[in-house]
Parts: sequence; C-alpha cells; structure tokens
Amino acid sequence: MVLTRIATNSDESVCTMFGSRYVRTTLPKYEIGENSIPKDAAYQIIKDELMLDGNPRLNLASFVTTWMEPECDKLIMDSINKNYVDMDEYPVTTELQNRCVNIIARLFNAPLKESDTAVGVGTVGSSEAIMLAGLAFKRKWQNRRKAAGKPYDKPNIVTGANVQVCWEKFARYFEVELKEVKLSEGYYVMDPDKAAEMVDENTICVAAILGSTLNGEFEDVQRLNDLLVKKNEETGWNTPIHVDAASGGFIAPFIYPELEWDFRLPLVKSINVSGHKYGLVYAGIGWVVWRAQEDLPEELIFHINYLGSDQPTFTLNFSKGSSQIIAQYYQLIRLGFEGYKNVMENCIENMVILKEGIEKTERFNIVSKDQGVPVVAFSLKDHSFHNEFEISEMLRRFGWIVPAYTMPADAQHITVLRVVIREDFSRTLAERLVVDIVKVLHELDTLLSKISKKMGIEGIAENVKEKKMEREVLMEVIVGWRKFVKDRKKMNGVC
Repeated sequence: MVLTRIATNSDESVCTMFGSRYVRTTLPKYEIGENSIPKDAAYQIIKDELMLDGNPRLNLASFVTTWMEPECDKLIMDSINKNYVDMDEYPVTTELQNRCVNIIARLFNAPLKESDTAVGVGTVGSSEAIMLAGLAFKRKWQNRRKAAGKPYDKPNIVTGANVQVCWEKFARYFEVELKEVKLSEGYYVMDPDKAAEMVDENTICVAAILGSTLNGEFEDVQRLNDLLVKKNEETGWNTPIHVDAASGGFIAPFIYPELEWDFRLPLVKSINVSGHKYGLVYAGIGWVVWRAQEDLPEELIFHINYLGSDQPTFTLNFSKGSSQIIAQYYQLIRLGFEGYKNVMENCIENMVILKEGIEKTERFNIVSKDQGVPVVAFSLKDHSFHNEFEISEMLRRFGWIVPAYTMPADAQHITVLRVVIREDFSRTLAERLVVDIVKVLHELDTLLSKISKKMGIEGIAENVKEKKMEREVLMEVIVGWRKFVKDRKKMNGVC
C-alpha cells in the first residue's frame, strides 16, 4: 500500500523558496503584518524587489562612492554594530576618528605644529558638516555684535546660486538670510567680485564652492579672499570664508597642489569635505575642520558623562554608526598620498576620454571645465527637435543613469546633461557610454524622420510654402514626436 503525505501550510520543508506560500500571497506594505515569516523568505522578497533598482556603478548622477575593496567591506561589517557615540566603550574608534580629523586638517594646510591637535569632527555627510560650520559662524558673529552693542537679529550668508541645497536648508532652518550671486550664461559659479559687493555688516561668512555640483568647476577662493581682506580693512567687519569642498577637497591636494583655496588663505576659517565622495568611502561620512580652536565657539560644544566619562560632542544627531569612520581611516592609510593621487589622475584621464568622445559627435557644447572635479557636463547645440531630458530618458534603456537639469537663476534657460567620473568608472565604460550616446542620437533622429513621414510632412521646406510657416511645421513635428516617445515609454514599462 502506498502511503501519501500532504504538506500543510505550516510544513515548508518540502518546498523551495519559490514554491512556498510566501511568494504566492501579497504581504502588507504599509502596515505591519499579523504573522512572522521565515528569514529566508523575507530576504528573498526584499532582494527580488531591489532587483528593480538601478545599478549603482552606472548611476552617473551621483558623486557618492559605489565601490570599495573587499578588505574594507569586511572592516565595515565587523564594526557595523558599534555606536560611535559610545566613546568610552569604543576608545579605539574614537582615536581613529581623531586621526582622520588631523590627517584631513593637515591635508588642507591647517596652521598646526607637529604636536598640535586639529579641531574638527566626523559627520554623516557634508550637509551636517555645513550646518555645524554655519552655526559656528552665526554664533561668532552674534557674539561680536552683542559685544559691540549692535543688533544681531538679521544674519545673512553670501553664496552663489549654484550651491547645493543643504545651504538653503541651513539658511531656512537656522533663520539666516541667503544672499545668492546669480549665474549667467557661460559663467556657472559664484563671481567673487559680485560676492564681495554683496557682503555687509550682517554677513556671517561667504561660502565658496570647491567643485560646483552643476559642472564640477572650482570657484576662485583666492580672489575672494583678497577682495574680502581689502573690504575688511576698509570696514572693520572681519567677514570670514567657509569652503564647501564636499567634492573637491579630496581632489585639489593631489591634482592641483599649487592652487590656494584652503587654510593657506587667512580668511578661510572652516572647510567641509565628503568622505563618501572622493574620499572613497560608501555613503554616510563627512568631515568639517576648523582653522583653530577659537573659530569654534565653546558654547556650541556639549559635554556628557552618562556613557561612562566626560565626552565632548558637537553634532546635530547623537547615535551614529562607526563603520564609515573606520572605512575612511582604512582608505587614508591604505592609499596614502600616492594612492589618492593615482585614483584622481585616473578619474581626470577618463573624464578627458569621455569629453573628447562627446565632442566628436559634434552635437554638444561642453559646459564643464578642465580644472575641477572630474565631471563632464554638456548641452545640445541644437534644440530644434530633441532636448537633454529625452536623451537622459533614453540612455536609461542601456542602464545608464545620466541626469538632465536646468541651471539656477539667472541661467535657468540652459539645460545640461552631467556625467560624474568616479573611481570605478573605467576607460572601457567611458568609451561604451559614448557609443550609447551616439546610438540614442541616431534613434532619436530616426524616430523623428518616421514621425515626419507618418504625419505626412516630408520635405519641410517645400511644405512651408504650401501649408504654413516653417516654425509651425517644426512645432507640429516636435509635438508629434514627443507624444510618440511618451506613448513608447508607457508601453515599455520598466527598462
């Protein structure tokens, strides 16, 4: 007699993962489920959904590091359960952060003697670092105004319109007026002369960007410093400079060592840099360093002892993982000056390869500069039939994530595409991207020709005389073409 056994819902031992009931039923997404599910089922369900994310290495919109060596990955996992704020429990981790601060401060030419300790702190990114630096400037300005018996309720900060959104957040969250130097076509960074003109007695600092988010260009910090030195002598305002080196701070010391942008300039009082950009660490680490102890007001530093000992802290958050701090220290000792220089030189070389390839298409103007962060920003020469947003959208079919965006005021009529060259963007990938851009341009042109035929308006020049003005015909083609692309996008779904 043959005996049979029926597997019940509670007996999953005879099922593969994809044969189990957990992949056949819909789990609640926006409220907690009633019952638990096996760990391997939870893992597989989430892993499957994450497959629809883009490939981080092909995300050319981001400056953030997407590759590290396996040895560093192991260190990150080994320390992922350490809370950095528990300094008394994890004194070695605290010491590694202090070493990073001192290495970075000296890299930025802080006026330190061999036995001096640098002033700085690790943060979760440059946004927090900028908030901390901004608060220090605001408090220093308020203290000076109070001591002089002057009003201190209307602080302002001068920046270019090209600053990252974290500066707008700082101004709004901490009630500081943001005075922006507007851009102009062909000049997409802050003009130091215009910035100096906007400074007044309520200016807590001028923020200069070493590596604009828009096109990677370095602002002229030395020119700004010279102008403010002169203005301070004339007015007695003592307006300082903060350098937002989120992207360029780990590039300039290795590629442009003679460029004076850091603490070699007397008015530069603080600098922030993103360890998770060209510091070559995964997302979640930034740094801010001050020129000297007196540039960080003591009243902003809190002292706690309920974790075991007196611990000074100057952060916007409290708990924070230790992994990224340890990863930053790994990169600093693993690569050294030589290693960072090699990586940055490779990035610059691949930037040149990509730029030259794009130029050879004869369809684009290059908006980025040779000196700066390794970025290639480019704009179409002819917008009659295509625009940058369409190119960006169609490149996604090949896996590339290349952002298209408009410039800030007063250059908002300019639209660009931007490719960020990171450590893991090889020459092979640069050459492949050029090939795919050419394919996209060819397909756009072919589609436009097909739509023109479909709409019965072949030979625009001849039809102009018979049907309507040329511009009307062109607009008819463009509207029809964009509708066609939109319909294709709906049919394609996820690419």
